[in-house]
Amino acid sequence: MKQKILITGGGTGGHLSVAKSFIDEFDNRGYDVIFVGSQKGQDKQWFENYSGLYQSYFFKTQGVVDQKLFGKINSLFMIGKAVLKTIQIIRQEKITKVISVGGFSAAPASFAAILTKTDFYIHEQNSVMGRLNSITQKYAKELFSFYLKSSKVKDYPIQTKFFENARIRKEIKIVIFLGGSQGASAINNFALKVAPKLQEMNIDIIHQTGKNDFENIQNEYERLNIKADVFDFSTELIEKMNKADFAVSRSGASTLWELVALGIPTFFIPFPHAAANHQYFNAKYLLENHLCYLQSENELSENYFFECLEKDLEEKSKKLIQCIEKDAVKRIADIIE
Repeated sequence: MKQKILITGGGTGGHLSVAKSFIDEFDNRGYDVIFVGSQKGQDKQWFENYSGLYQSYFFKTQGVVDQKLFGKINSLFMIGKAVLKTIQIIRQEKITKVISVGGFSAAPASFAAILTKTDFYIHEQNSVMGRLNSITQKYAKELFSFYLKSSKVKDYPIQTKFFENARIRKEIKIVIFLGGSQGASAINNFALKVAPKLQEMNIDIIHQTGKNDFENIQNEYERLNIKADVFDFSTELIEKMNKADFAVSRSGASTLWELVALGIPTFFIPFPHAAANHQYFNAKYLLENHLCYLQSENELSENYFFECLEKDLEEKSKKLIQCIEKDAVKRIADIIE
């Protein structure tokens, strides 16, 4: 009989992409993989009918942080109910290991693992540890993170295809603006401000607007008479990213390390409302090692952006590729096994 492993966490693409890496790896190793997530967020979109899974469960849960008093009480009540259901799953399916990738979706299975004394592991993506991981880390057999000295594997578990497509950038011919699938108004507006000068410099534009701003941004490019590859969502995002020689992006952990693996020097504009301002601190590590550029939304400078386009492109690109190794998920899975 196959061993069964439970993977939990999500809410956002950053957590879910790491969950997918673990699901694929343990499925390839012959495990029956069970996913436990939330009905809220993007969990169901990713894993409701995912071929690598033996079973998936989505409970009615929501985050506790940033809720008012009655909201917190309601959230804790929903998590409590989901914990009891997850304990049943762990016992009925004879789960031997639980891996959390964080996010509010991970709360029920994390607490269920602790209460049933099931082997429990955490992957923390961000430089500032999330609230749930802070609470549960002392019960984990291992905690993996790029930002922790004690982590046995520091490299970020991203898909191998990013490493396979890595190349050293020597000249800026294309800039990509990445607002994410949900969009980022600050990045979208900044792109339109710098687009005319980029056109004068014969630099092409690829722009992920997100679904909300797509039509408006597309119309603005047409009004400016600028031909740009504008899209809201694409299943070929890695191909679009790899065409670029320079990026402007949020600094969520997955996107940040995907850009690093591809060797793309990046001007990061962190999402200002991320919990504990973790996007800023994700990028700050690279900034301190002279591997990126970073400005907050309220200090954005077009002049500084164009100065960045003229600096150390090839050297930065080389160093980015060297600062992360592939197969992180395999090495983490080896330790968990």
